[in-house]
Parts: sequence; structure tokens; C-alpha cells
Amino acid sequence: MQGVFITGTGTEVGKTFVAVEIASQLTQRKVTVIPKKPIESGCTRQGDELIPQDALALKNAANYSGALSDVCPYRFEPPISPVRAAHLANKVLTTEQLFSICLQGSEDGFLLVEGAGGFYSPLAENGLNADLAVALQLPVLLVADDKLGSLSQVLLNAEAIQMRGLHLAGVVMNNLNNNSNEYMDNTADLREHLNCDIFCSPYADNEQPQLPKSLIDALMTPLSPTAPHISAVR
Repeated sequence: MQGVFITGTGTEVGKTFVAVEIASQLTQRKVTVIPKKPIESGCTRQGDELIPQDALALKNAANYSGALSDVCPYRFEPPISPVRAAHLANKVLTTEQLFSICLQGSEDGFLLVEGAGGFYSPLAENGLNADLAVALQLPVLLVADDKLGSLSQVLLNAEAIQMRGLHLAGVVMNNLNNNSNEYMDNTADLREHLNCDIFCSPYADNEQPQLPKSLIDALMTPLSPTAPHISAVR
């Protein structure tokens, strides 16, 4: 199964921005993208319906002809963790249910799954984002806010992904709020410690920045045996 599981070092790091850009660029290459964000909280209410804005953006970017409910069937209004939101709605969701949702229609194209929160954030009653990623056995793309302090967060998450036996397809350092300074270069520093591709998404004021085409190329390349993600400490 070809695809990618997009996760982050935490919430609000730009996972949806990265997922939307990947879906858009793949679609431009005539690749059929099957977008999935199986559970989303913080949805906006329109009449009697909850609209998952992240899932809707994925659906539009992928030019997906299926229903929005195929992309995101489990929607909650409170802007809190999905598991807590489900509890408040008296719903019990399992990793197995989310896994089944992600697989529906996945044989028809490139499966793009966006998690909720960070890699170790609870996602279902009996599992974390990590557990859904393991069930799907997709390469993992890790998104982080490119700011001071992100090196430790990225390395911890990379080690967690490695310990789960998953392939780390790459890391996207996402400059969300123009946090850069002339002395900091997190991308270069991470390349000293990780045996995977590190991509930089620079800050762009009043315009939509594009991810490097090399990232899309990497996601379309068949997996091959790789060295451990974390380099030995020198």
C-alpha cells in the first residue's frame, strides 16, 4: 500500500498545511490521492452538521470525489483532544475502527492519513496516533514547528517512530510564525543526527509557501531497507 502517515511533534505545528500541500502536488502529478483524517475535534457547526475544516481542506486539495464523511466520519465540536471530545459525546472509538476507516477505498490510490496532535497523543480509547500508524504500516512524515527548542522534540519523536518499527520518511521543519534568527539552523543541526531527509518550509508572509518537490519525490519512491533513523552519538 502506497501512502504516508502525517504526524507532528505536537498540536498546531502545521500538519494540515503540509498534508494539503502534499495532496495538491500529488494531484497535479495525476496521482489519485485518498485523503483520510478519521477523527477531528474543534469542528465548526453549520446548522445541524459539524464541518471538519482540516478534513475539508484535504478533500479539496486532493480533488477527492467521495463524501466528506469518507474522509472524516468522526467529528466533534469542542477544540480538545479527540478522545476527550468523544467521551463528552458519549462515544467510544477504537484504533480498530479508525484503521478500518482509513483502509476504505485505499486500494484506489495514494493513501494520505493525517493524525491528530502529536505522535504519542491519544487518538482512540485504546490507542495513540502511534498505534494507528503501526496498524497502517505507512511511512511516517514528522512535522515540527521550526523554532528554538524543536531539536529535542524532533529527536524524541524520531526515536519513538523508530522504536515502533516504522519508516521515518522525513521531517518537515515548518516556520509558522517567522521564528527564524540569523544564528539558528535547525535543519542543518538535525541532519547531523538523523538518517532521513529533512525538509524546510520557510515562512511566507501573505502567501502560501510550497513544499520542496524533493519531498513529493521522496514520498513516491518505493521503500528500501534503511539505516536506523537516529545517528550514533559522536
